[in-house]
Amino acid sequence: MTRGKKRIKHHVLLVIVTILLLLTIYSSVPGKDSMYVWSMATAYTSLVLLGATLILGPLNVLRKKNNPVSHDLRRDIGIWCGLTGVAHVIFGIQVHMGNMWLYFFKDVDGLGGFKLRTDLFGAANYVGLIGTLILLMLLFLSNDLSMKILGTSRWKKLQLSIYLFFLVILAHGIMYQIIEKRIVIFIVIFSLLLIIPFIVQLKGFLAISRK
Repeated sequence: MTRGKKRIKHHVLLVIVTILLLLTIYSSVPGKDSMYVWSMATAYTSLVLLGATLILGPLNVLRKKNNPVSHDLRRDIGIWCGLTGVAHVIFGIQVHMGNMWLYFFKDVDGLGGFKLRTDLFGAANYVGLIGTLILLMLLFLSNDLSMKILGTSRWKKLQLSIYLFFLVILAHGIMYQIIEKRIVIFIVIFSLLLIIPFIVQLKGFLAISRK
């Protein structure tokens, strides 16, 4: 099978997996606000795909398989992680305020005077904004043309920002667990989706260090 056909197969499977994840999570989230429910569904779906992206590389190391600089399946999963992440941002900014600027600024006098938020809600959204910018950069890099233009070494260094993205999402997610007083099951799922990739990454790192 040619590389092009393999990637088409990847994306067909990823469309199916993404839709199944979205529908499963959507049906499991309590609440009647469809924007909130879709925000949750896209957030947790993106987390699942992020975890899969981070796990593939270390698994190759642990199984003593070839681990190329650019792995098509890992990149394709990353693309769908990015798309669902962007969808989460779109739904999320419509949940609490109905005005995206109020996620970052407070209306201090009701007459158009604004100041930066200094509360937990504001901090969560500043961190989320940083995550969004990193995610958009990673999406922009997810193609052969970007690698060709930047060169393999520079492209790989920029790709490593996925680890910063992971930390940013960890902070953003923890703050929103507190803000929205999430039910236990979603806290547990959120924790597992971040702990499992971290453990696999750590094992991969230790395996490389021993070599």
